[in-house]
Amino acid sequence: MFYSDLGFVHTVQVILEILGTLAFALSGIRHAAAKHYDWFGGFVCGIAVAIGGGTLRDVMLGVTPFWMTSPLYIICTMLAQLIVIVFANSMKRLDNAWLVFDTLGLAFFTIAGIQKTLACGHPFWIAIVMGCMTGVAGGVIRDVLLNRTPVIFQKEIYAMASIAGGLLYWLMMEIGINVAITVVASFILVLLIRFLALKYHISLPVLKSDE
Repeated sequence: MFYSDLGFVHTVQVILEILGTLAFALSGIRHAAAKHYDWFGGFVCGIAVAIGGGTLRDVMLGVTPFWMTSPLYIICTMLAQLIVIVFANSMKRLDNAWLVFDTLGLAFFTIAGIQKTLACGHPFWIAIVMGCMTGVAGGVIRDVLLNRTPVIFQKEIYAMASIAGGLLYWLMMEIGINVAITVVASFILVLLIRFLALKYHISLPVLKSDE
């Protein structure tokens, strides 16, 4: 048993999912605004990125999708839409703001995905895969809706940051470190890898073709 206080872990998981929903929704709606989508189109992009990864995870785990258990997740997306509408002029001056929101969502959802998978009784290697899926699948859906090449198919570090955070989570739990410290450390690692990779243009090797 990885956790001695399942109630605490569940509370942390819900908080992470709410924060991740808000962060990803802001990212999706911000992208839609840059493409001059209308309010409905922006909301669709926001909700797709906010719940897409978690929905896919929950379907594969055989549980009720997280956003169907509470209206808070829809409300978070509405709040994100309101923020983008009200602060539209400020958002235009923050060209890289979507990177921050996107990275926060990636970190929040990676950890939430790991915790939920472990709570369902699956081994850690599945939890790491599900954590990565939770973090990146919504972004893939968003980019498809926006007619963009998904970030995970580009050479920049994105999914690998999620996997690294999952591996750290596993290592810290294996050696018996408190779950709260583990969550914070894994969250920070995902952020650091993503931001440092962007700042210093660190990327994975590109596949080469003879054509």
